[in-house]
Amino acid sequence: MSDHHHDLVHATHTHDGKPIQNDDRPPIEAETLETAVRELLMEKGVISADEVRQAIEMMDSRGTDLGAKIVARAWVDDDFKQRLLSEGDAAVREFGVDMRPTELCVVENTAEVHNMVVCTLCSCYPRAILGIPPAWYKRRDYRARAVREPRSILAEFGTAIPEQKQVRVHDSNADLRYLVLPQRPAGTDDWSEEQLAALVSRDSMIGVADIRSPGE
Repeated sequence: MSDHHHDLVHATHTHDGKPIQNDDRPPIEAETLETAVRELLMEKGVISADEVRQAIEMMDSRGTDLGAKIVARAWVDDDFKQRLLSEGDAAVREFGVDMRPTELCVVENTAEVHNMVVCTLCSCYPRAILGIPPAWYKRRDYRARAVREPRSILAEFGTAIPEQKQVRVHDSNADLRYLVLPQRPAGTDDWSEEQLAALVSRDSMIGVADIRSPGE
C-alpha cells in the first residue's frame, strides 16, 4: 500500500466523471527534453525538487486565496478550528462557501501525522475553496503512486516526512472532498490573519507541501 508500514490510505469509493487518461499519450519532443533537462539540473544540484515545485505552484495556483483565509482563521480562532474539523461544511459557510451537494472533510496535520489528498479515479477536488486543480493532481502517475508510495511522491515535491511521522492518504470522491489544515509555522504567534494567510499555499492544503517558517 505504501513504502512505510505506518502509512494509511483512507479509501472512498464512488467518483464523478471518467478517469482522466491524458497522460496515456506519448510525450511530445518538448516534454521529453524538458524532463531530461530538469532531471539533469536536479542531479547536478543546480535546482532542487522544492524549487521546481514552487515554480509549478506559482504558475498553476489561482483561486486559493479563500482556502488560505480559512486556514489562517483556524490558526487564530480555536473555536472555528474545532468547527472546521468536526463540521467542515458548516464552518466554511461562514466564508460564504456552499459545498453542497458534496461534503467537506478537513484533516489536520500534527507533529505525529501528515495528511495528503488524492482522487484515485478522476480529479475530485474542493474547487469552491481551492479553484481549479493543478495538472499534476489529475495525472495517472500521481493518482496511483500517492496510494502506493506517498513518501516518494512527497519527496519529489521537496517535502521530507520523518520516518516516525505517519502519512495518511485521503481518497476524494463524488460526495466527499478533503482539505488539509497545515501546521501553523513557528515564529508567527503575533501575526495577523492576513499575514498568516499569505504563508498558506495551495500545495500545503492538498498536503504535498509544508508551511515554511518565516525566514526560511
